Amino acid sequence: MNKFLFPIVAGMMLASCATSNLPNQDAEFNKSFESITASDLKKHLTIIASDEMQGRETGSEGQKKAGRYMISEYQKMSVSHPKSMENYYQKVPKEALNGRRGSLPDSENILAFIEGKEKPEEIIVISAHYDHVGIDKNGEIYNGADDDGSGTVALMEIAEAFQKAKKNGKSPKRSILILHVTGEEHGLLGSKYYSENPVFPLANTVANLNIDMIGRDDLENRGKQYVYVIGSEMLSSDLKKINEAANKKTVNLELNYKYDDPKDPQRLYYRSDHYNFAKHNIPIAFYFDGIHEDYHKPTDDSDKIDYELLKKRTQLVFTTAWELANREARIVVDGKNTR
Repeated sequence: MNKFLFPIVAGMMLASCATSNLPNQDAEFNKSFESITASDLKKHLTIIASDEMQGRETGSEGQKKAGRYMISEYQKMSVSHPKSMENYYQKVPKEALNGRRGSLPDSENILAFIEGKEKPEEIIVISAHYDHVGIDKNGEIYNGADDDGSGTVALMEIAEAFQKAKKNGKSPKRSILILHVTGEEHGLLGSKYYSENPVFPLANTVANLNIDMIGRDDLENRGKQYVYVIGSEMLSSDLKKINEAANKKTVNLELNYKYDDPKDPQRLYYRSDHYNFAKHNIPIAFYFDGIHEDYHKPTDDSDKIDYELLKKRTQLVFTTAWELANREARIVVDGKNTR
């Protein structure tokens, strides 16, 4: 997660009385839900957050190597890229990557895509950044297992779960875009580039579910089965209710809304990639585990991840995305963005 604060004045969301219920959970949903496993998440994360990836600094060979691994896994799943693209890469030129830590080389967003059957033009974006901060001047590698290796591998498992349902005749009604963004640690640059150069029209983007750090716990919630959910009612009175219903009917985590307070000094609503969707009035939900003792340190390693909790949080995002993709009506946009 980006550690810099954004100087933006917060506002208040507008209330609504819309209601939502999840569809009946059928056999294909259950199979897909249960395909998200702690063992698979661990398998991917021990590779993504290994020393071999050299901290995945934006534009580095280590980051590109991590990207090649992700793409190879999507190919094994038979999950392709958007049809309008030649491959999985959306090139992000160096001119778009002049961040807070100086200029950077060219990099890439990585896009995987599962086309919807009934309303393919309507898109649910599920995002996470796959960059981290690289190697320091002393040669220490910052592996970023939680930040945001955890979100990266969660996306891979969610894509596989949707693809399993599709193979078994249960394609989502709406399309699912799996968006791995670059340059987050330098100022949300990859998601900014996508929002300014979208592969699919932003007007057709129904919602963005963003995952940034979901593999650990913070001191305040040590040992709890929880997740912070940020911004889920800022723009849509439907989205928070959908997420809560998904949680209640599946993993039953404690949903913590501490950081929804516009006056919170951490200002997390503005600090990860969802904000580049929210500022275009696209409803978002940001899933987060808190600031722990290894945040932005070389000790953020894969052996410290709580893989069972990572699994449950990933399953929650998948269930929420399933409902967003398969409900009859597109969710309402009836709230107020804070710029």
